[in-house]
Amino acid sequence: MSLLIKGGTVVNPAKQQNEIADVLVENGKIAAIGQNLEAPNAEVYDATGLIVAPGLIDIHTHLREPGQEAKEDFHSGTQAAAAGGFTRVVTMANTTPVVDNAPLVRGLQKQAELTGVVKVEFIGAVSKGLEGKELAEMGDMAEAGVVAFSDDGHYVESAAFMRRALEYSSMFNKMVIDHAEDVTMSKNGHMHEGIVSYELGVIGRPAAAEDVAVARDILLSEMTGGHIHIAHVSSKNTVDMVRRAKAKGLNVTCEVTSQHLSFTDEYLREYNPAFKMAPPIRSEDHRQALLDGLKDGTIDAIITDHAPHAFEEKDQEFCCAPNGFSGLETSLAGVITNAYGDGKLTIDQVVYAMSTRPAELMRLNAGVLEVGKDADITVFSTTEQWTVDRNKFYTKGKVSPFDGMTVTGKAKLTVVNGEVVMKEGVVLQ
Repeated sequence: MSLLIKGGTVVNPAKQQNEIADVLVENGKIAAIGQNLEAPNAEVYDATGLIVAPGLIDIHTHLREPGQEAKEDFHSGTQAAAAGGFTRVVTMANTTPVVDNAPLVRGLQKQAELTGVVKVEFIGAVSKGLEGKELAEMGDMAEAGVVAFSDDGHYVESAAFMRRALEYSSMFNKMVIDHAEDVTMSKNGHMHEGIVSYELGVIGRPAAAEDVAVARDILLSEMTGGHIHIAHVSSKNTVDMVRRAKAKGLNVTCEVTSQHLSFTDEYLREYNPAFKMAPPIRSEDHRQALLDGLKDGTIDAIITDHAPHAFEEKDQEFCCAPNGFSGLETSLAGVITNAYGDGKLTIDQVVYAMSTRPAELMRLNAGVLEVGKDADITVFSTTEQWTVDRNKFYTKGKVSPFDGMTVTGKAKLTVVNGEVVMKEGVVLQ
C-alpha cells in the first residue's frame, strides 16, 4: 500500500524541520519527504492546514492487561491510543499478575501484537509483586525487551532498595521510572493540600510529599549514576530540583501529564471524582511551573498516565473513588488547548515532548520522520474545536475530567507501519 500525505506542515524536531511538504509512504516505510511529490497509485490524504508529525508516543499508560480486562485490554486501549493520535504506547507493570518476569513479558508482547492497533512497549517491575522487598528479574526482562523499570503506583520506600535498583538497571542501560510520593505524608489524602482542600474539608496530599521523594532519588541517582526518571511531575519544587540536577549533569529526567498542564485544584470544588488523580492536580503556581519547565527543557516528555476505571468505580463519593481516568483520547487536545500558543509551547516543542523525546528516553527507533524509517505518522489539527463526549470514547474507561468541555486540537490521521489505523476520528481496526 502507498500513501501520499500532501501539503501539511511537517514538524520534525529531530531534523529541525518545520515546513510545508509532502510525505510518501510505501511498503510500511517512509519513501520520500519533499515538495510536489507524485505517486499515481497512492492513496492521497490532503493535510493542508494540518501538522504532520512523527507518530506520538505515550511512555506512561496503564492498559490493565493482564488481570483487569474489564477496565481495559490491549485492543480497546490501543484503539483509544489510535483515536488520540498515538502510534505507540508504553504500559506499566502494575497489573494482575505484576509484570515482574520474562516469560510474562514475552506472552504479553505476543498478545499485544495479535490484538493491538498500535505498537505496545512494556515496562518491567522494579520489585517482585511491587512489594519493594526483592528485585524483580531485571536482567531477564531487559533481554525480553522491556524498555524501562518501574513500580509505578507504588513508591519504593526503602532508599537502600532504590539504590540497588538504580545500580542494577544501569547494567542494562534502562531507566527506573519513579512514582515519587512519600506515602507517610500522602496516604490518607485525596487532593492537593492547600486553600481549596482546607475550604472543602478534604484531607490533602501535600506537594512536599513529592518533593521529599524526588530529593532522595536525585541524590541516589547522583550516587549510583543510574538513570532516574520522575513520573508525572506535579510540584514546582520538583521542577526546580530536576532543573538543578540537569545543570549538574546528573542522569535525571522527568515527565508531566496533559491534565496537570490543564487543570488546578479549583476544578475540585464540586467534588467531581473525574478530577481525582495521583499525584493530584495542584494550584495555579504549580501548573505554571510545569509549563515553564516544559518551555525551558527541564521536563522532557508529556504523557497521559491513561488509567481507566469502570464507570461505577469512579461514580461514588469523592473520597471513596480511585485515582485516575482515561487520558489517551484527550491528551493532545489538552496540550493544544492549555499549553500551546503565544507565551506557551511552540508546535515544535509540543511534537518534541510528545514524540521525539519520548522515543529517545525509551531508546526506540522512532520519533523522527526519515526516509527508510517505519512510517509511524500522526496528522493533527491545532485549530479544530470539538466537545469531548466520554460516551464516544474507544477506551472501556468512560471517565474523563474533559467530558463536556469544548477543546481545541484533534488527531486526524494515525498511521502505523504505513497502515492507516485512524482516519477523521474513526479507528479502522
